[in-house]
Amino acid sequence: MSELASRPSPPSEPPGLIPVQAGPAERDSPPSAGPGAMLAGRYRLRTRVGSDLLAGAEFWQAEDTVLRRDVAVTLLRTLAPEHGAIGGDEDPTGATRAGEMIVRALRSGSFEHPGCARLLDVLAPDAPGLPGDVLGAAVTEWVNGRSLAEAVAEGMLRPLAAARAVVPLAAAAEEAHRHGFVLGCDHPQRVRVTPDGRARMCFALPRPGLRPSDDVRGLGAVLFTLLTSRWPLSGADAARAGLPAAVRTAGGALEPPSAVRPGVPLELDTVARGALGPENAPGHVHTAAAVHRILGDVVSEDERNALFPPAHDGGPSDPDDVWQDRGRPADPPDPVRRRRLLVGLATLAVAVLLVLGYVGVQVTSMFSDPSTPTIVVGPNAGGTDPAPAEGAAPAAGPVRVAEVAVLVESGDRDNVNRITRVIDGDPSSTWGTVTYRQQFPALKPGIGIMASFASAVQLAELSITSPSAGTRVEVRSAPTADAALDDTELVTEATLDSGTTVVMLDGSQPVEHILLWITELAPSGDGFSSEVGEVEFRRAG
Repeated sequence: MSELASRPSPPSEPPGLIPVQAGPAERDSPPSAGPGAMLAGRYRLRTRVGSDLLAGAEFWQAEDTVLRRDVAVTLLRTLAPEHGAIGGDEDPTGATRAGEMIVRALRSGSFEHPGCARLLDVLAPDAPGLPGDVLGAAVTEWVNGRSLAEAVAEGMLRPLAAARAVVPLAAAAEEAHRHGFVLGCDHPQRVRVTPDGRARMCFALPRPGLRPSDDVRGLGAVLFTLLTSRWPLSGADAARAGLPAAVRTAGGALEPPSAVRPGVPLELDTVARGALGPENAPGHVHTAAAVHRILGDVVSEDERNALFPPAHDGGPSDPDDVWQDRGRPADPPDPVRRRRLLVGLATLAVAVLLVLGYVGVQVTSMFSDPSTPTIVVGPNAGGTDPAPAEGAAPAAGPVRVAEVAVLVESGDRDNVNRITRVIDGDPSSTWGTVTYRQQFPALKPGIGIMASFASAVQLAELSITSPSAGTRVEVRSAPTADAALDDTELVTEATLDSGTTVVMLDGSQPVEHILLWITELAPSGDGFSSEVGEVEFRRAG
């Protein structure tokens, strides 16, 4: 008997699945399926662990008496009258619909993936030794571990652990969709979490009519549940699984995982909401492949962040975490991560020494020769534009930028400490975005450079020096330096070339703040990023 057989059963389920009443021709049929019943003379039912009323399915942990191993059995039964028949008025017992589900299972019999339990056997309605109240059955490997409700019973998973858990399930869905199948992972009791923290499909026979988009919603729901301990789809399914339903706003929208618990990374917040949101909503995640890729990127970033203490996420430290909670005796950390930490700290120490040496040299040179004038490169401290030289043309004169900042609508402000490089007079010193694995607006709607002048000025043109050809920029006037994107007004758009791109602003109104809003990044290796070396504004004549 497996270790899970002795665990308490999930919360009792409301009645909904009833036996088909045997007619005269069925009086000699095997008895009703229940604990201890045999299927096809081989599979002994042990414990019912769940049900999917819309599919007319029950989920059982059973024993393969031939090979002496635990298996997962999905039984197809008819719905109780108060829940409606499986097949509708034309198919009151659900036999036709169950037959379709069995046929689909037979077609997917060759599909195998580590994120999905392997299909071992399919029992058609006329299979010998099948109880008379069963419309069909599918037998899969038993997934050792816990249900979703059990996985979060002791508290929410750490965000990175939740992402790692869903990666193999997303990979299985991606592979299944490529072969024309669906998994049916939009039901909480069909998914189990293995002892090493991987979410796997356990029970087969998804209901007819499911599309790949339903699996995408299911992936978002599993991630949402591991992050928040709440199921965001059917409230009835949540109740049967022993999970609370997700909280929704007055307008019916889901609260994001970050609103339920602290420390959820922006990427996980975005992919969970994007997978669960309406198909035509901004930021909607359409495919299992996209979910798989985003989660894989988040997991791959974990090792890079080992040098810095993680944001508090409401969960206790894991025994192998390098950074431990205060007051808790730290268990010996993983030696590989510890070695990487020591190497990183040594590198950081060398970098600090180099910076201090450079600063010392600059300070020494500043005071060594008082006759040498000090030149400050950057914004005009006085707040006024320099007077033009005699004989200079009054038209298209340069305008000094008083202040420059990084503006975002959501997420982090990329490399904010380097933004003054775009107005330092040196095109070779650049500010740039981080490298994104997906193009805007997948994870972020865009990012901007907000330039502010000492007073309102009529502009004729601006020039942007950048090595990132293909970057698309919107030029927008802004009422304040911290204005929201919706409060700005589009002036013009431009696509940057490699080098200097001149953008004409003929006919624009006097402005005090200009936003350069990047809507599309340039390709960069296996991702997307953009750099800006210099931004220069010229006034109208």
